[in-house]
Amino acid sequence: MSWNARALDVLAAGEPTPLIDFPVAAPGIRLLVKDESAQPTGSLRHRHARALFRQAILDGLVTEGTTVVEATGGNAAVAQAWFARRLGLPYIVVMPGRRSEARARAVEALGGECRFVTPPLAIYDAARAIEGHFLDQFGRAARHDLAEELFAQVQPDWVVTGAGTGATSATLGASRPPQSPPQSPSQSPSRSTPQSPSQPPQPTTRPTTQPPQPTTRPTTRPIQPMTRLTSPPPGIPTHGVSCRVAVADPENSAYFPGWTLDVPDYATGMPSRIEGIGRPRMEPGFRPDLVDLVIPVPDAASVAAARHLREVTGRPVGGSSGTALWAALELVERMRARGESGLVVSLLGDAAERHLATIHHDEWAAERGLDAERYTGELRRRTGV
Repeated sequence: MSWNARALDVLAAGEPTPLIDFPVAAPGIRLLVKDESAQPTGSLRHRHARALFRQAILDGLVTEGTTVVEATGGNAAVAQAWFARRLGLPYIVVMPGRRSEARARAVEALGGECRFVTPPLAIYDAARAIEGHFLDQFGRAARHDLAEELFAQVQPDWVVTGAGTGATSATLGASRPPQSPPQSPSQSPSRSTPQSPSQPPQPTTRPTTQPPQPTTRPTTRPIQPMTRLTSPPPGIPTHGVSCRVAVADPENSAYFPGWTLDVPDYATGMPSRIEGIGRPRMEPGFRPDLVDLVIPVPDAASVAAARHLREVTGRPVGGSSGTALWAALELVERMRARGESGLVVSLLGDAAERHLATIHHDEWAAERGLDAERYTGELRRRTGV
């Protein structure tokens, strides 16, 4: 067997990750959490890494002995190092900032090499300067297998995910059947910030690149009525019928304003405080046309929801999981208010002990001005626990 054949065998999909029932105080609506912390490397980035390696090998960009390079940190680096080790490939990751033993330890334990660069935005040029293949998770954002796996498990009405590279929302949006004809404007909700009784307006930030100001109201993306299909139309697969995709976006991220205004190069120039999701610019892997709704989430709400998720499931999840859960509960609230029923799936992106020192630590949150208690009451009201 050739190296390429062996490599593709290593990159074959693993066992499906589990779905967890999550309580909601909304009759007729069910919320499931897909637990990506069950991946071998503990996060959704495992799928991203597998897809990037697989595509690079199929394209002939990675062969036996190729040094693989990436500019990233956290879960993505760990997942890529895990696959590189199993493929017998050298792996170098360029991380932003000064060297941190805590950040480097997991990658180096898998045989990878960590290089730290300042200023943070210099990591991309530094990675391109290293001889080898630059995976470029943001530039390539290879679609992965989440949608196929999820839609084989359940038939959701909505799936809620955060957006980092944009690959996950694009994968989910591209893998569903074609939608029905658009509604009339009077039936379609506009692209506006979802309101809830306890959620204050999200602070606005001045983008470094100002988009052209629309002279008319932004074009809306029609959302179809939430009627579950008991059987699919002829010729359409049984999985994913009528499913729509919602993206949960943290503060400072460009995805919500860029999607709302239809400005593909929108930029805020500000980093997200929620690890793994949110970007200072619209990344090329993000497909606005494949997303039905973008829900902005205050960072303090992300922290509160992550803690609530841990309280219910016992998993020390990261902030991105909290962001997705808050957005899913906001979506459930809107469905309940309209008298609708259906199934919503939210993604649990990762869980790790290191999150106990950040998202789940009161001092860490206080230092960043994140008052999670402000949202605790609303979480308990919406979940009943």
